[in-house]
Amino acid sequence: MGGHMDKDAEKDIVEGKKKQVEGKVQQEVGKLGGDPGREAGGWTKEQHGKAQEGVGEIKDSLDGKNDGR
Repeated sequence: MGGHMDKDAEKDIVEGKKKQVEGKVQQEVGKLGGDPGREAGGWTKEQHGKAQEGVGEIKDSLDGKNDGR
C-alpha cells in the first residue's frame, strides 16, 4: 500500500476496522451483562469487519497491479 489507494479499497479497510472495534465492544458488553445474544452479535459484526477489511486489501492489491506497481 504505497502511495495511492483506491477510494473503494480505503473505504472498505476503514469501515472493516470500525466494525471490528464495534463488534469487540458489543461482545464485551454482552459478556458483562450476561447477554449471550449480544455477545454473539458482536462476534458476528467483528467477523464481518475482518472480511470487509480483507476485501479492501484485495482491492488495493489489484489496483496496485493495474497501476504497474
